[in-house]
Amino acid sequence: MTARMPAIYLPHGGGPWPWMPPGQFGPMDSLKAWLQGIPAGLPERPRAILSVTAHWEESVPTVSSAPNPPMLYDYYGFPPETYTIQWPAPGEPALAARVRALLGAAGIASGEDTARGYDHGTFVPLAVAWPKADVPVVQLSLVKGLDPETHLRIGQALAPLRDEGVLIVGSGMSYHNMRGFMSGGGKAASESFDAWLDATCVSDATTRDAGLRRWAEAPGGRACHPREEHLLPLMVIAGAAGAEVGKITYNEQILGVKVSAVQFG
Repeated sequence: MTARMPAIYLPHGGGPWPWMPPGQFGPMDSLKAWLQGIPAGLPERPRAILSVTAHWEESVPTVSSAPNPPMLYDYYGFPPETYTIQWPAPGEPALAARVRALLGAAGIASGEDTARGYDHGTFVPLAVAWPKADVPVVQLSLVKGLDPETHLRIGQALAPLRDEGVLIVGSGMSYHNMRGFMSGGGKAASESFDAWLDATCVSDATTRDAGLRRWAEAPGGRACHPREEHLLPLMVIAGAAGAEVGKITYNEQILGVKVSAVQFG
């Protein structure tokens, strides 16, 4: 028997922050400690991880299926050594195929990328949580257009994975407005939106999903997400949660704004 895995929406921070000098991004110790604690909080070691990353968009949900994915350094202007980081977690083509089968059974067309590497939405948080890179990882893209309902449906289709030893992770940021980071200008909006998001995610599933569909109407919604790609992984996680009620597992100020993580199960 395999214990049901939770589904987690987590903040991945800024760029390759774990490899930067202390203080470069401001105090990040709380995020690092929280990420490091994820494995111990799981019911058992995951067989594999499905990472829904904010940094990949395709016309249909697309899975990575390389058996040994390369690194994808999709950030700019950082020190040269951050472009040589290695995190050699294996892929799992069989899981990629299972993801596509579940999507197909739900009537959702999907795609496959046999070459894509780990982007920083995946390797940054998972390298902190699993530094030995010893758990297979498959990435899943967002769908262009960033429609909340589409992503809720994707999560609903993938929910059976949680009973198959797969940890589903949605990697983004609950605040993502580059002008507001570090400047102090995003603090008030982040606090308003964070309070709404936390209350929404700990509501019953009907209330939660209705709220997430209308996230742009929330206090500070568009101020926090001028473009919502860092929020949409949460929709997949909420879809995979089914009737489960969420809990806020991380709620701190980083990069000058309030940020949360949400876990279901």
